Amino acid sequence: MCQNPPKACILCCYEDPSPFVSVKGRDYFHCEVCDLVFLHPSQRPNPEEELKEYQQHNNDPCDPGYRRHLRKLTDPLLDGLPVSVKGLDFGAGPGPAISAMLGEQGFEVANYDPYFSPDKGVLLKRYDFICCSEVAEHFYQPAEAFDLIGSLLAWGGRLGVMTQFRPKEIEFADWYYIKQSSHVTFYNETTFCWLAETQGWSIKHLKDPIVIFEILNS
Repeated sequence: MCQNPPKACILCCYEDPSPFVSVKGRDYFHCEVCDLVFLHPSQRPNPEEELKEYQQHNNDPCDPGYRRHLRKLTDPLLDGLPVSVKGLDFGAGPGPAISAMLGEQGFEVANYDPYFSPDKGVLLKRYDFICCSEVAEHFYQPAEAFDLIGSLLAWGGRLGVMTQFRPKEIEFADWYYIKQSSHVTFYNETTFCWLAETQGWSIKHLKDPIVIFEILNS
């Protein structure tokens, strides 16, 4: 374990997070307040390494299997919403499949991604729903990211997050999800409940790997 641990949790800012586990030279820390586990900031990949890993993702919007995978998020997120609502795919990736899928159903969905769709103009608007599919595990500063996302949602809007919850049945060191170097932040049900309480959001759905929030304080 590294000699200079982080001074505070990257989500709740609680001081002195505890050493959690070291896996192949990567040191993870745990926060006892929000239950987040995160990689030491000094061991994150640089932007070039991160982009190279993202470019290897197979996010083909024409792939039926990938579409079925994304529907785990979009179906509960959009349940009961009219097609007149407007959404944002936050972290759309190299193949913005969600906006393509939902566009076919009549929904208007903008894309934002710091690498592949970097137009920050879309961050000046408000949306009725935001998709955050397999993105939250990449957040270096999740507190800032969720504050930003919340600010983009209209009152009563919904945020759908898909990320693998930290497992209870296997050892963290054996978990496949930590093998990608760009996966640096790991949540579970307790973490998302803490986030909802502190943000003033309600939880409409919470089951690995999906959480759906409703924004009631915008």
